[in-house]
Amino acid sequence: MKAILVAILTILTFVTVTRAAEFHVSPNGNDANAGTQAGPFRTIQHAANLAQPGDVITVHEGVYRERISPPRGGESDSKRIIYQAAEGEDVEIKGSEVIKDWVKVGGETWKATLPNSFFGRFNPYNDLIHGDWFNPLGRKHHTGAVYLNGDWLFEAATLDEVMKPAGNHALWFGQVDDRQTTIWAQFKSVNPNQQLVEINVRQTVFYPEKTGVNYITVRGFILKDAATPWAPPTAEQIGLIGAHWSKGWIIENNKVSYSICSGISLGKYGDEWDNTSANSAEGYVKTVQRALTSGWSKENIGHHIVRNNTISHCEQAGIVGSLGAAFSTVTGNTIHDVHVRQLFSGAEMAGIKFHGAIDVEIKHNHIYDTNRGLWLDWMAQGAHVSGNLFHDNGEDIFVEVDHGPFLIDNNFLLSPISLRDNSQGGAYAHNLFAGKIDRNPYDSRLTPFHKPHSTEVVGLHDNPIGDERFFNNLFVQGADLSQYDNGPLPSRMGGNVFLNGAKPSKYDEDPLVKPDFDPEIKMVEEAGGFYLEMNYNPAWNTERTRQLVTTKLLGLAAIPNLPYEQWDGKPICINTDYLGRSRNEPNPTPGPLENPGEGHLKIKVW
Repeated sequence: MKAILVAILTILTFVTVTRAAEFHVSPNGNDANAGTQAGPFRTIQHAANLAQPGDVITVHEGVYRERISPPRGGESDSKRIIYQAAEGEDVEIKGSEVIKDWVKVGGETWKATLPNSFFGRFNPYNDLIHGDWFNPLGRKHHTGAVYLNGDWLFEAATLDEVMKPAGNHALWFGQVDDRQTTIWAQFKSVNPNQQLVEINVRQTVFYPEKTGVNYITVRGFILKDAATPWAPPTAEQIGLIGAHWSKGWIIENNKVSYSICSGISLGKYGDEWDNTSANSAEGYVKTVQRALTSGWSKENIGHHIVRNNTISHCEQAGIVGSLGAAFSTVTGNTIHDVHVRQLFSGAEMAGIKFHGAIDVEIKHNHIYDTNRGLWLDWMAQGAHVSGNLFHDNGEDIFVEVDHGPFLIDNNFLLSPISLRDNSQGGAYAHNLFAGKIDRNPYDSRLTPFHKPHSTEVVGLHDNPIGDERFFNNLFVQGADLSQYDNGPLPSRMGGNVFLNGAKPSKYDEDPLVKPDFDPEIKMVEEAGGFYLEMNYNPAWNTERTRQLVTTKLLGLAAIPNLPYEQWDGKPICINTDYLGRSRNEPNPTPGPLENPGEGHLKIKVW
């Protein structure tokens, strides 16, 4: 009997082990093939339809013009479905199609006419951008786009604009009737039939149609050209690639670009209440309540990893996530050129825009050339923003109606506005603030706070000034902490250095103020990376004695009455700097770099 049981277990083990498969996809393949390396499939979607938990889909070099909707995910972190570009091969997945039949209609303007059947059920040139908190600035905007050699043209407001000579930005304009779609576009000094001209035809590139498709890995692709819709926190948030209210995705080592609205989405599902709550705090509170009944919990949602991607050319957000980004990690990404065209406006644009960033870690990212680098809006409880490089943004960080506790440490904040603060319970340690701090005096909206490390709502509270912590930071010129002096909630500060006119708060314990010292901060991009240049005086390290920033030092955030701790409940101890070097624990250096040197410094920071 024992021998029979052993044999059965051996067979079951063999079946379990051998069930995992690797499917190959190639532009030269055929979906009628077996999906082996010798006989690959033609489309990624065909492989997705067959893949089971534990399987790997390897895609080989080429351009794939399709939308992938994985019908299922993995079963666990160790038994996921992996989509990967073949090692060392360039694999592009695009939401666009090539258009060659352009006819010149005068000057620099050409026209292409397509039957509506070309687009199937979704026509981006008849799809208006709209939704909660969207501001069209007095004109219509569509999710379509025209690309010349990989870069997009600007949508014109009227056909007359496209018929004129091109200005600094080439324009396009589209019209859709019952039978056909006509697109006019300006092509300066080129024949579009001899160039690569593409137009959007798909709303998204990699996004499951249903929710709850868990444990997916997407690795190593070039993902481009999506006609994504506006993604407010109160509606389904469709990105060029997105997890769609799922758990445990890993999105890594990809290049994500040219999304009309959002690049990567970790956001909300859709329902009949989508886009019905504009300008209403109560409306979003109800959105949160409905999400709790739709599975928003630590067990079901979030826990994503977004790492080492390059994300650019998105007009709403590089990474967006309402509620669905909770318990996730965003690290090692480069995010740039977000909302730089500014054809439309609204309240959702940033390099990273999260609502409900509960226990989210945002670490070691490089964010620049955006309207706003990071926006933590509502319920950033337990969020940790550490070791990021922000520069050349309209503003670097905006924290809005959060009650904490959240921690922002070891960051370079080098834009004209380093921090826009409309929250309480924030702790700021070892940062370099090179721009202004803009403190909102009061926000009467009632916004949620939660049980520790949970989505469960404990209560709602308004947003007064105060209950902030600033320890061991470097402040330059525009930073004025006296804005916190008259709030109803006291703040705690110490160990900070104020240079070139920056002003301390009455709460600061013995601040070091050097009003005449100009650090002459400059960010320089060279072939090897990004370098920070600044003047530094090592005497600042010893003129004051500073405390190591720990959970004990930070105390309790007042409104939720919770300690500052890591996502797993372990205590915080900021004993390393931006570069990962150990800090001098008896007396740590102010700013992101521990003992960086003397005089004029040039330090590689990315």
